[in-house]
Amino acid sequence: MSTVPPNGEWSDRVHRLQVKLSAAGMAGCLITQNVGIYYFTGSMQAGYVFVPAAGEPTYYVRRSLVRALEESRIRTAELLSFRGFGEQLRSDYPQSFAGTEEGQPPLIGSDLDVMPAQLYLKLGEVIPAARIVDSSAMLRSVRSVKSEYEIGRISNAAEVVAAALDEGLAELKPGMTELELMAVIEHGIRRRGHIGLLRMRGYNQEIMTGIVSAGEAAAEPSYFDGPAGGRGLSPASPKSVSLRPIGRNEPILLDLGCCIDGYVIDQTRTAVIGTLSPELEAAYRVTEEIIRDAERLLRPGTTPEQIYVQALETADKAGLAGHFMGFGKDQVKFLGHGIGLEIDEWPVLARGFRDPLEPGMTLAVEPKFTFPGQGVVGIENTYLVTENGSRALTKSPEKLYEL
Repeated sequence: MSTVPPNGEWSDRVHRLQVKLSAAGMAGCLITQNVGIYYFTGSMQAGYVFVPAAGEPTYYVRRSLVRALEESRIRTAELLSFRGFGEQLRSDYPQSFAGTEEGQPPLIGSDLDVMPAQLYLKLGEVIPAARIVDSSAMLRSVRSVKSEYEIGRISNAAEVVAAALDEGLAELKPGMTELELMAVIEHGIRRRGHIGLLRMRGYNQEIMTGIVSAGEAAAEPSYFDGPAGGRGLSPASPKSVSLRPIGRNEPILLDLGCCIDGYVIDQTRTAVIGTLSPELEAAYRVTEEIIRDAERLLRPGTTPEQIYVQALETADKAGLAGHFMGFGKDQVKFLGHGIGLEIDEWPVLARGFRDPLEPGMTLAVEPKFTFPGQGVVGIENTYLVTENGSRALTKSPEKLYEL
């Protein structure tokens, strides 16, 4: 697949948003978050993107205009001043700000799920001619279906993380710390083009390269909204790797991501130096069963909720419901998540997500079991929903790595 986006990539994204804006009776959408700006323009300079319900969008840039003009795939203009932004919008889009026949101000959607409250209040002051409403679900829905170009970027990231995992496992030995193993893996993905971070949309959620954690450290609870967090290096970074040495016959959780050209892959493999206890190995085999069930259900027309409920039933039948996707009060209520420019995209394999899956959606499915004092076992693959089912984008062999 091409590493250069085709000419129609951005016009198609804008069109899909405009269809939703018109259906919702919105006059336009103001995009303020960097990731959203990149998605609709191909650039990530400071500014805002306005997409009218009909017509050409504009990227209003504060800094750096020179670079944005080189990178942007849509109309790009200088943001003259923040105080005058409302007037600049009304001048450029008189039809969008004309108001309704009933005299009501036009509705302008925006990414309120990630917008700071202070910015929301200030935008209300500088754009008094419109009512700013939440269109974050609409924006996330548009991004949930990936183009061939986007799928190619995710696939490339999968190849990179697979190669780096092999390098890390080749150097793994008893007594090596979690941090030392992660450093080998991070070196491998960084020199192959990883941008150095994995973006998340969730408030106060951060992620590094992922989680490398062994034994009881992997099972320690964490603020992180995932089935495993890891001990971390300190309370200032209470997740992922620690300085704990990796021992024999304990599960090593290798939950890794890689970001190429902005697009993320997410995968998990379980390793052990020696052998797992019968209890942990049995739990690992249940994660294989759950992911096989998910693969059969990952197809157009299935709802994300159906896949999650099936996983709950399988875990319960195995007597492992209390260990599924965390332990006790720290269990999370999902099986997987959409993935793309952010690691926590839509749809989510969880209750309440009832819109049917569509071809082009990419999802990470991550069944895991947590055993306090012992560790975490599990698998995670990233999949593409196709016209007839799904296919894995993850490249690392799916197996229990016994070293």
